[in-house]
Amino acid sequence: MNYLRNFLRALACTLLVSALPSGQVYADDDGDRHHGDHAFKIDVLSSRPYMVSGGDALVRVSVKKKDVSLGSVRIELNGANITGAFRADAGARTLTGLVTGLRNGENELSVDAKGNGKGRADADITLTNYPIEGPIISGPHEFPFACTTATFVPFPGSPALGVSSEPDCLVTTRVQYVYRSSIAPNPFKSLPQPFSPLPADVANTSTGVPYIVRLETGTINRAIYQTAILHNPNDAAPSPFSPPAGWNKRLVYPLGGGCIGGWYFQGSDIESVVNHAYLNLGYAVAAATLNTFGNNCNDLLSSETTLMVKERFIEAYGVPLFTIGTGGSGGAYQSNQTGDNYPGTFDGIVTTSSFPDVTTGMLPMGNSRLLDIYFNKTRPGVYSADLQKAISGYLSVSIDPVLGWRGMINHMSNVRGPRMDPRVEFPDQIVAGTRPENRYDPVTNPDGARGDVYDHTVNVYGVIPNTPVPGMAKFAQRPLDNVGLQYGLKALNDGKISVDQFLDLNEVIGGFDIDFNRVANRTVHYKDATKRAYQGGRILNGGGGLRSMAIITRMGAGDLNVIGDVHVRYHAQAIRQRLINANGNAGNQAVYGNLAPMDLMIKQMGEWLAAVAADHSDRSLREKVIANRPGDVVDACWTTAGVKIIEPQTLSGPGQCNVLFPVGLSPELVAGSPMAVDIIKCQLKPIDMADYKLPFSAQQRARLAATFPNGVCDWSKRGVKQVKSVPWASYGPSPVNQVFDLQDRRRHGDDDDDD
Repeated sequence: MNYLRNFLRALACTLLVSALPSGQVYADDDGDRHHGDHAFKIDVLSSRPYMVSGGDALVRVSVKKKDVSLGSVRIELNGANITGAFRADAGARTLTGLVTGLRNGENELSVDAKGNGKGRADADITLTNYPIEGPIISGPHEFPFACTTATFVPFPGSPALGVSSEPDCLVTTRVQYVYRSSIAPNPFKSLPQPFSPLPADVANTSTGVPYIVRLETGTINRAIYQTAILHNPNDAAPSPFSPPAGWNKRLVYPLGGGCIGGWYFQGSDIESVVNHAYLNLGYAVAAATLNTFGNNCNDLLSSETTLMVKERFIEAYGVPLFTIGTGGSGGAYQSNQTGDNYPGTFDGIVTTSSFPDVTTGMLPMGNSRLLDIYFNKTRPGVYSADLQKAISGYLSVSIDPVLGWRGMINHMSNVRGPRMDPRVEFPDQIVAGTRPENRYDPVTNPDGARGDVYDHTVNVYGVIPNTPVPGMAKFAQRPLDNVGLQYGLKALNDGKISVDQFLDLNEVIGGFDIDFNRVANRTVHYKDATKRAYQGGRILNGGGGLRSMAIITRMGAGDLNVIGDVHVRYHAQAIRQRLINANGNAGNQAVYGNLAPMDLMIKQMGEWLAAVAADHSDRSLREKVIANRPGDVVDACWTTAGVKIIEPQTLSGPGQCNVLFPVGLSPELVAGSPMAVDIIKCQLKPIDMADYKLPFSAQQRARLAATFPNGVCDWSKRGVKQVKSVPWASYGPSPVNQVFDLQDRRRHGDDDDDD
């Protein structure tokens, strides 16, 4: 019933919009934001015109013909006169208005005027509106889904939001005010009403305005969202036409980490928007629960939520001069992927404990699980810690006499790896949605909710077709493959392991079934899922929005952690390599060591983006970003004493930073993967004995051929189905730039070629 309800709800939403051509693509990055003719230009400032949500949009009409007066302009929505909602912008021949009352589906906005008797001049644009609860581009809502508004407290001491309307988790939007006290330890407090007179202990910000924050909390796209902005409630009510005087016209969008357990619920964890580091400088802050990966480990759904929350912010306060996306770990995933896949959403990103993306982030976890089983169950006691390091690439593999094998392999396999297992990672504190009786069990509940990164993203990958196994037709296809992968190849060529050890490892390493159980055969990818992962940006490309974005990437620090830590340093190098592969260079990125101060990075990013915004030259945006990069935004690491060492941050090479902070590898890199680590399924080539630095006997050659009957990975070629990502990709209900529609596989079929 849940699947049927899901299908019917999403189908109804799809029918609200007009039948635009399937997979319609807007090639011009800005061409789909505005429309017009020789007399007028119409710009939608709050969103793309085909992605409006919640029934309203901030629109600007530019009057291009000098003989058309602003006072003669008439603006209509679906045939009704709404000219009164628009006002002239100071010093410009433009009119800006908040258009409200949009119906779900298509709406026609038209502009006309009489031009000094020279005839009628008009322009129009279609605004396609979606419900505030979504979806727009992320595909059908998932069920079950647990709402958490009943327990969510917007600010300490205030009442919870209350019970929401099911199943969309909608509540009445709440606005409240808080202030920062001037009395140590300078806490934030609720501002009591009446607001006048203000409490005696209201502090001032560093910009000299009363430190009072307007805090808005509500629900968008089934997420709980919050925005915070400096505003004195005794001043005029804020609007996009009169934004708060204390706001510096800049927006920070923090994104939360995690992933484990991040499915099937609205969540209560949210990055705090009442953040002194940002508000004190005049920044506004916005965030949502579905932007915390511990609640929602799905970057597509996160991107959609970001777009809708930012739209709401613009409609309330106006267009920011620039927006900074920032976050660590899972927040870094989101910053990178939203920034690249939906250009212009962020103007710059500052990431910490950085990863490229969720999908390729699963590769070392899966391979570590296979190595863990091989070292500790298949061949227990055979491989020393040093041999395990050589084969895995990790720097941290230790033996504890009490706890047994610990270190990176154990951590990646058993602490991080379960996010690939549909049975074990659920948030037990949730009282609805994913209760035990709703969860997948292969025997007792094969139709239950599957808690893993692939099934949580089934709208992208699609379900397994034509399977005789009951229930499997509802499981997500997986972009996961290790056919042709030569585990331990670098260790062999470095003389760390013998030929027989190399052969035995690859003969018995195995793969996974759909439930993440180890099986004897290697894992074979679902080619449609792999292609869609590239098309939609589930695998970070780097040539979309990141091409023209200011980027500061801070590395992780987990390489030497004796109990293991997923946040290792090579991920930052993978991001850099993808930027180079896509754009020719990474001149718009700086890579920092893990001890770089966060406040400094935000300050530097603000200065960088302000310089770009002030650059009115004819250069492209990418050229402006590179040209205006501050002189102190360069590769560097910081010592524990806070000393900055300026030198290129590399995977291996000379310099003090690599001595102070050694960089490990991963099983994929040891197996020969390029530094970008962006190949899910490698193309194969015939075995070439020149690739091996140790001699093989005739018997060993026969074993190698039997292990890889179809050949080994050819890393000189792009991956199978590796295509460029589609900017502004959709998975429905919006048909614009649609990559795949889970509900209509016939219309969006995939080709059968395998390259």
